Amino acid sequence: MSANVQRRDVIKAGAGATLASLVGGAIGRAHAEGLVSATGAFDDNTVAQIARRLANGAYKAPDQTLPKALSNLNFDQFRSIAYRPDRALWAGDNLGFDVEFYPRGFLYKPRIEIYEVQNGQAAAVPYSPDLFTYADSSLRVDDNLGFAGLRLRAPINTPGVMEEFCVFLGASYFRAVGKDQIYGLSARGFADGTGDPKGEEFALFRAFWLEKPQPGVQSVVIHALLDSPSLTGAFRFTIRPGESTVFDVQSTLFPRTKIEQSGIAPLTGMFYFDGNDRNHIDDWRPAAHDSEALQMWTGADQQLYRPLRNPLDLQFSTFSDTSPRGFGLMQRRRSFHDYEDLALHYEKRPSLWIEPIGDWGSGWVDLVEIPTPNEVNDNIVAFWRPKEPLQAGKEYSFTYRMYWGWDAPFPTPLARIGATRVGAVVDDKTARFFAIDFVGAPFEHLPKDTHFHVSPQASAGTIRNVVVEPNPEINGWRTTFEFVPGDAKVADLSCALETDAGPVSEQWLYRWTP
Repeated sequence: MSANVQRRDVIKAGAGATLASLVGGAIGRAHAEGLVSATGAFDDNTVAQIARRLANGAYKAPDQTLPKALSNLNFDQFRSIAYRPDRALWAGDNLGFDVEFYPRGFLYKPRIEIYEVQNGQAAAVPYSPDLFTYADSSLRVDDNLGFAGLRLRAPINTPGVMEEFCVFLGASYFRAVGKDQIYGLSARGFADGTGDPKGEEFALFRAFWLEKPQPGVQSVVIHALLDSPSLTGAFRFTIRPGESTVFDVQSTLFPRTKIEQSGIAPLTGMFYFDGNDRNHIDDWRPAAHDSEALQMWTGADQQLYRPLRNPLDLQFSTFSDTSPRGFGLMQRRRSFHDYEDLALHYEKRPSLWIEPIGDWGSGWVDLVEIPTPNEVNDNIVAFWRPKEPLQAGKEYSFTYRMYWGWDAPFPTPLARIGATRVGAVVDDKTARFFAIDFVGAPFEHLPKDTHFHVSPQASAGTIRNVVVEPNPEINGWRTTFEFVPGDAKVADLSCALETDAGPVSEQWLYRWTP
């Protein structure tokens, strides 16, 4: 991996930690803030008990000061402090997992408390400067600094070779990959006020408890304590690396205040440009993004596909639902030639699908698209927003499964959106040309003479010159049409491929802006 790639990934992972300092400070010496029961007897209720107690008191922004030698590290200095693989937690125990830790500094100044759980007992993972190597010896400090975060390793790609597949670092951010993938989008423990002009509050995972796995077990369990001015939370992650890396997430939230704009299972990615949106970008590649679309499977059994955009102005889209079956930020196109980037390999970035467990009731899948001038910044956020605000003094539980992999985890009999392309209309600068490709299962069994049609809809403006034709290059079909916005400043478009018996594809959705 090139230095440029590493810099981009580290800066992205740390963005939340930097923003968090604007909303009350990050978490420093957790033991000084009264984490009673952090050590000693431990069970599945321990972290919830700590979170419940903290929620009953005022939030206290802990200290995040560092010795002078480490207080202003730049990226290269931070990267030069490397964890020693031979000192990894559980190294040499033949458990199929081990854990390495990040030093504090650069964007990661908060001290995150980390504990190991064995036989129902929790003990602090001891810190020592000897756990790291230092390219610059002046960065070695003997103080008991503690850690900034952690990364999990397992033989995910090659038997017997331990490789990193999951990271918890910066605010409540974490990332994972499936087999043969590289890091892309991130997840968070909780979102609060995303897209609000007043600003967003970033909660932090201030402590982790790592359960030592038994020999032969193919999963590892991590407990995490969430904290912010507005709420606390207890999380239990059961993590199984593989072709798709799967997280089973059990979360309980304890609001300190009323939270109007809560975000459950938030996903954060980057969309810079693609064939549907590159009007203000001059770049030699066909596309650059971690995720290309928001995909949803509604409680009413609708399958929706919403290509992402890099708009000129912030866009906030909401999709009402009851008992959602799933949603995710997806990366479908998997050819190198879709991106042509030898350094960043967007074709290897994971999709991330959220499967709610149990009934989540009524609410919205929210999508926030933020303008970005480059591909360094995460500018896409998606999450579930419950219909009712979270009330102070109450407890809320959300259980869900996360699939970090190559696609959504369920097969579908419907045709899927293969590509969305948007461009100018020859001789008419008032219109935009849309081309949408459909691929997948129906074309493998429907008769060759099946009559396909589409009826595109627009919330504003007009649609004209609709064409539906076979696309033998992809063994699928294509629809094209022209959209004339008129005086509209925003319009939501939709269509699906249909036969006389009804829709045979997922529903394509699109937000047009000038």
